[in-house]
Amino acid sequence: MLAKIEQLLKEIEDLKASNAEELEALRIKYLSKKGAINALMADFRNVAAEQKKEVGMKLNELKNRAQERIAALKESFEMQDNGAAELDLTRTAYPIDLGTRHPLSIVKNEIIDIFSRMGFTIADGPEVEDDWHVFSSMNFAEDHPARDMQDTFFIESHPDIILRTHTSSVQSRVMEVSQPPIRVICPGRVYRNEAISYRAHCFFHQVEGLYIDKNVSFTDLKQVLLQFAQEMFGADTKIRLRPSYFPFTEPSAEMDISCDICGGEGCPFCKYTGWVEILGCGMVDPAVLEANGIDSKVYSGYAFGMGVERIANLKYKVKDLRMFSENDTRFLTEFEAAN
Repeated sequence: MLAKIEQLLKEIEDLKASNAEELEALRIKYLSKKGAINALMADFRNVAAEQKKEVGMKLNELKNRAQERIAALKESFEMQDNGAAELDLTRTAYPIDLGTRHPLSIVKNEIIDIFSRMGFTIADGPEVEDDWHVFSSMNFAEDHPARDMQDTFFIESHPDIILRTHTSSVQSRVMEVSQPPIRVICPGRVYRNEAISYRAHCFFHQVEGLYIDKNVSFTDLKQVLLQFAQEMFGADTKIRLRPSYFPFTEPSAEMDISCDICGGEGCPFCKYTGWVEILGCGMVDPAVLEANGIDSKVYSGYAFGMGVERIANLKYKVKDLRMFSENDTRFLTEFEAAN
């Protein structure tokens, strides 16, 4: 057996391959389960006891050397391939500009960071959803306009499968599988059947929040939103809450912040009101809690939702919403400093 091992060692030292197919054939010949080295390993049990140590060491040397030699040949082929791939006459001339984070990613991550520091965790869910999680579990009436094909993208009907129109569907999924206390934010892309213009798009991004526990009040909601506004727009930012209506909250409110351009004095950006609308919020309607398996007599909660594009517009004064999705590098490079 020692003679066979020495012969194979000499063969392996002289191994050559001109292409990947020949190299694979050599690997199979020497290192596969039915290869020459495995055949010697199988015969090892027939070696005399006094020779086992010497023969075993030689077998290991043979196997290691074969692996090293084939790996070296493989690496040489890869280096040749990489060199050829680099010669691409269609590539953009050097230097190639480095990319930067998208402004929506910058703003979304900042929103997540602020609420994470207040104890909120991130929840995620599917963008293609069913009617229950998007509408029914959120207390939408059967004849609510949002259920119409003029407002929502339908994938299938009966049962209705749609592109989610808000990330409230994630809140529903969280409530289905969790019991209070619940404190989550739900960032994600949503879709609505709207004409694309400088102020509207058929898809956009939201961050919604949900907090459910015992004795949660509107005061808790107001303080959390004030903290968020001052973290995002500056310590001098003021907020106001105006009564509004949403199917899933009661009472409900729209929240404005003091205009960060004029400081609340009035300017064209805030239409001389001194205030800019930023998000919707309210106390979770007891019907929503009950529909999602939470006892509304024991627990209460609040919810809020904001558009990431809206926040980005307020921070960076982007006049055309379409610029966020057109991938114009001239626009994107304006946000390098924000990284």
